Amino acid sequence: MLSGKKVLLGVSASIAAYKSAFIVRELIKAGAEVKVILTPAARDFVTPLTLSTLSKNPVLSSFTHEDDENEVWNNHVDLGLWADLFLIAPATANTLSKMAQGESDNLLIATYLSAKCPVYIAPAMDLDMYQHGSTKANLNTLESFGNQIIAATSGELASGLVGEGRLAEPHEIVAFIQTDLAKKMPWAGKTVVITAGPTYEAIDPVRFIGNYSSGKMGFSLAQVCAEKGAKVHLISGPTALSLDHANVQIRRVKSAEDMNRAAQALFPKVDIAIASAAVADYRPKDIASEKIKKDGTAPTIELVENPDILAEWGRRKEKQIVVGFALETNNEEANAQVKLAKKNLDVIVLNSLRNDGAGFGHDTNQVILFDRNNKRLETGLKSKMEIAQDIAEFIDREWL
Repeated sequence: MLSGKKVLLGVSASIAAYKSAFIVRELIKAGAEVKVILTPAARDFVTPLTLSTLSKNPVLSSFTHEDDENEVWNNHVDLGLWADLFLIAPATANTLSKMAQGESDNLLIATYLSAKCPVYIAPAMDLDMYQHGSTKANLNTLESFGNQIIAATSGELASGLVGEGRLAEPHEIVAFIQTDLAKKMPWAGKTVVITAGPTYEAIDPVRFIGNYSSGKMGFSLAQVCAEKGAKVHLISGPTALSLDHANVQIRRVKSAEDMNRAAQALFPKVDIAIASAAVADYRPKDIASEKIKKDGTAPTIELVENPDILAEWGRRKEKQIVVGFALETNNEEANAQVKLAKKNLDVIVLNSLRNDGAGFGHDTNQVILFDRNNKRLETGLKSKMEIAQDIAEFIDREWL
């Protein structure tokens, strides 16, 4: 959920400020870009050098800083607009009060008041301060503004007392944010299966029948669906591609039969099934156990038909949305629409090898989408990631 997100971390003057270093590490491990703002007093508890080293960004704590002979303004408005989310951890009683009342006397509060993004607040203070009515009132006020409060936990406090007020652990804070973001994603709770790449149909131990598919389209679809909050099962034929996303589980297969077994096993559990793999239509009837040696005569290879993953999905579907791909070289639109009807699909994505920059081996693609309700969407030449976004948005708009 945090992959590629821009996170602003605000740190106020609590003994728990030392944990901000670990929060930065957790955020970066989750794939976020992090910038840090310290209140002036927070510099007594954690050094800007530590946090700038970990975040790989300058740490700010005042409205201006010296740049050679000039005094440069740290623009709190730009900082607030830069962030995809703002985390204030630890948030002291003093900082909570200023946030609730809009008392903008430091860069952190001014940036908070300028922020347009979701704000998460993790308080930390001693037991009696945390339980005080004014603190509770400030937390309620901040929550009423739409901020998310990451409640303090119970434990040993700096005063020696034991009770509520301890800053939540860094991994708990990051997990809270990820869970909250996941709930708000448009495809949260949905499960998607995607087939990608080629299949290799063995002739003997060293040779195979295959095709030029790179798998880039399927991997792009998997990433886009995962970023929408879906749990994605990606079944990939032989490809050098990888995808590191918490919502994506990759299963590697070689043959059409392998891919079919995995695809059919997952199908009853999914909401959306997308067949973007270039599955071989045929395989050798017999696979030689030893390498076929050249003896001056051309071998004859008898082929048999492979299982049709997409047609089987269309036959079995109940609640699932089934999306297929059609790669055509002639009568493209007519052939794609025949496939849409014949295989009982909901949506079909047409590729044409006649379009420069589309099809196998490119980072770009150009497609036409048709659905069984006669909706049509034609894209221009775009990156495969952009095409994947177009496909996901079409499914979202027309079918969810």
